[in-house]
Amino acid sequence: MQETASQPASLRRLLRFNRASYALLSGFVLIVGLILYVWQPLVREYLALFDPSIPLWRQVDWLLIGIFAFMTLTIMAGADLRRDTRTVLVGMVGGLVIEAWGTQTLLWTYYTAERPPLWIIPAWPIASLTINRLARLADHLLPQAVTRWLNRLYWLIFPGFYLLMLVFIRPTLDKSLTWMALLTCAVLTLAPGDRRLMTLNFIAGAGLGYFLERWGTTRECWTYYTLQTPPLFAVLAHGLAAAAFWRAREVLVGVWQRRGFVNRMRQEGDPSQN
Repeated sequence: MQETASQPASLRRLLRFNRASYALLSGFVLIVGLILYVWQPLVREYLALFDPSIPLWRQVDWLLIGIFAFMTLTIMAGADLRRDTRTVLVGMVGGLVIEAWGTQTLLWTYYTAERPPLWIIPAWPIASLTINRLARLADHLLPQAVTRWLNRLYWLIFPGFYLLMLVFIRPTLDKSLTWMALLTCAVLTLAPGDRRLMTLNFIAGAGLGYFLERWGTTRECWTYYTLQTPPLFAVLAHGLAAAAFWRAREVLVGVWQRRGFVNRMRQEGDPSQN
């Protein structure tokens, strides 16, 4: 009975809004406002697309609004600034690396022709926070019996994605950045870790990635060399990125904890600290 009663309580902790939630929301709004201010020409260009002869409700980008609303509410659920700061850091660096690789090899291009555009980078940590919440919620709600199936699914998803990646990026195999990306994905797939959480992050990332890619490619904000809207690789790549970011964050946490443990041992062994 006690275990059953604790489950709704832990679920409420995952979903509730707290002080950190509103601090995170403030940071989100600040970043969006900063992007709108710094890149004003892009904003004016977008607003110029509105046609006064067409009803406004037919011109509103409801998909974009829906994505932003969902991500905003999701990142506020169960916020923890210490944990979320690591997620933001990894998402920012990882997003910059991914965008640099894709745009430099011309796998995809932005309508501004920037390689990569800096205004897209903040979208990565925001998406990472959203995926983090979705994966944690799924981990909480799924029964333990599903774990072994997720472990098996891992060896279907990750090697399958690697094969798809080889096919999609074939035109850029002469690029050193592509070989670095292939090596990174191979190491990520074969490295030890929690297969269950890696799989959950992949699925959550691919789910969110579909809507992000659907919006970006159909609005021609970015275009893949295959001209698909979107290509399957791009959708699943969000899942791979989510798993990679989760793994990188866990490694950072482990390094930080070991560093703290070593420092405590040194202080306890140093008579001058007593």
